[in-house]
Formats: sequence, C-alpha cells, structure tokens
Amino acid sequence: MSKLRPMKPGPISAKPLSLLLNDVFAEAYAKQGFAARELVTRWAQIAGPEIAAHAEPLKMQWPRPVEGQPQEPATLVLRVEGPMALEIQHSADVILQRVNRFFGWSAVGKLAFRQAPLSRARRQTRPAPPDAKSVAAVAERLGDIEDEQLKSALARLGAAIKRN
Repeated sequence: MSKLRPMKPGPISAKPLSLLLNDVFAEAYAKQGFAARELVTRWAQIAGPEIAAHAEPLKMQWPRPVEGQPQEPATLVLRVEGPMALEIQHSADVILQRVNRFFGWSAVGKLAFRQAPLSRARRQTRPAPPDAKSVAAVAERLGDIEDEQLKSALARLGAAIKRN
C-alpha cells in the first residue's frame, strides 16, 4: 500500500485585468465603430497633448461597402470642447495625418466635430503648501501642544484653511 502525498499547489498564474476585460471592452468599442481600442486609449500619444487636451474620439463612422468598390475611409467623430472647436478644426489635416499614421493606412478620410464637454475627469492639481510665514503665525496661536509633529501639522492645516 502506497502512502498518499498531499498535492502541492501549482504556480499561480495571475492575469492582468486588461486581458480579462478585453472582450468586454472590444465589444463596446466595436459598437462605436472602433476597430481597435488603442485609438481611444492612446489618443494623447496619437493626436498630441495639445489636441488631446481639448478633443477626444467619440466614434468612427464607416460608409457602407459597395460591392466591387474599394472600402471608403471612415469619418472620425471628435468630441470637442466648445471654445476650442474652431482651433481643432484648423488642425484637422494634422489630426488626420497622425491618426492614419497610427493605423498604417488611410483609414480616416475626414473628421466631424461634436461640441460638448469632454467625458474624462479633469485632473485636479494639488495646491502649493502654505508659506512658512503664515504657518508660523498660526503656530503661535495654537498654544501649548507638547507633540511638535502634531503642532506643525495643525499649523500647516490652519494656514491652508486660512488661505482658501
């Protein structure tokens, strides 16, 4: 009779979340006419930071194929912030060049614009720390606090609150 050995667990093969959700996102992007989601996810690299700050791809509209005819290029619909729409429209040739260079062929023939706020959340910048003079002024009014780190933190907090 042989002894039963406990089985050792095999190596854990963790998969990146992007691989697991690939099919979910691929279907959503396909509904908007995007053959590859990279146009949306890498928009800032493709269009450039100046353009990407004020415009984002909304969808691609492909014309219906005509039998026996070559496929017509798509229309890329961009969501553009209102005040910058005219400026982005003047950059249309540059955008078309960059997008087609990304695809490696003339996939996009023209651009269409929809004026609306961009969907991405604006990144909030951290405010600068309060200046040393205002921190010292608040620290004087704190009274007797034995813990110096606590006193310093409270003084910075008080100076930041007074500034705002």
